[in-house]
Amino acid sequence: MAADFQNLQHRSEREKAQAKEFAITRFAKDLLDTLDVLSLALKSVPPESRHNSEENPRLVELYKGVELTEKQLLHTLAQHGVKPYNPLGEPFDANRHEALYSAPAPEGKAAGVVIDVQKIGYTIGVRTLRAPQVGVSSDSSPHAS
Repeated sequence: MAADFQNLQHRSEREKAQAKEFAITRFAKDLLDTLDVLSLALKSVPPESRHNSEENPRLVELYKGVELTEKQLLHTLAQHGVKPYNPLGEPFDANRHEALYSAPAPEGKAAGVVIDVQKIGYTIGVRTLRAPQVGVSSDSSPHAS
């Protein structure tokens, strides 16, 4: 009888944890588009203008504000087990990556490697929340099929 009660408690705790993770997963997925927009905003400012407050102080302030917002959102997601995943340089894995295109492998590089990341991916725990969208190196020899 005590063993049955203990099993019921463990199962209940497991189901509660799964329900919480499911709720966080849906909410986190919804926030990924916001992170993408913040990332695009940061990339749109030329590197030489990001910290040159003499040239355009308002742009520098805006850049810093967007950067802090992105960092805070990433920190908050990390507190709930959501982490960014950037596979640049890793071997392509169709189970973990979404290939958008392939291009000839750069000189001295192997085929089948992630050479560009268009959108970083995110994981929650050990599961993929969103696969990174990547470019993959291909065999550049004239006999490649």
